[in-house]
Amino acid sequence: MAVKVGDLAPEFKLKDHEGNVFSLNNFKGRKVLISSHPLAWTGVCETQMKNLDVKYDEFEKFGVIPVGFSVDPAPSKKAWADNLRLKKLKLLSDFWPHGEVAKKYGIFDEKNGFSMRANILIDEEGKVEFVKVYELSEQPDLNEILNFLKK
Repeated sequence: MAVKVGDLAPEFKLKDHEGNVFSLNNFKGRKVLISSHPLAWTGVCETQMKNLDVKYDEFEKFGVIPVGFSVDPAPSKKAWADNLRLKKLKLLSDFWPHGEVAKKYGIFDEKNGFSMRANILIDEEGKVEFVKVYELSEQPDLNEILNFLKK
């Protein structure tokens, strides 16, 4: 079961696709959108990450740092980010220990060995503010989150 609104978001440190460490604690005072996808190099995931990169500036206007997230290894994420021509979006690797952060957030699919497709918005104080888990074939609606932020 995924984390719930009001829960304290579990702290994590993960490498992004450029090899930099991304620590949730470094973003206290800012919102963070974790956009989880099952696997790199797949169609729906590709569109999900491209859309997030295109809307990056819109999220920044609301003080939100969006990040992509999956269990793929960082070198694969780097090649994929280059292939997608991502400009700003960081892709976090939850590769080892395999799916550890996804498990903490309750979005690890044990049967298939990857993270579920989900959007989790964490507020400035580190609490979960918005959670939605999607079907594998479903494209997350980023306008849903932007509209939530406008309230």
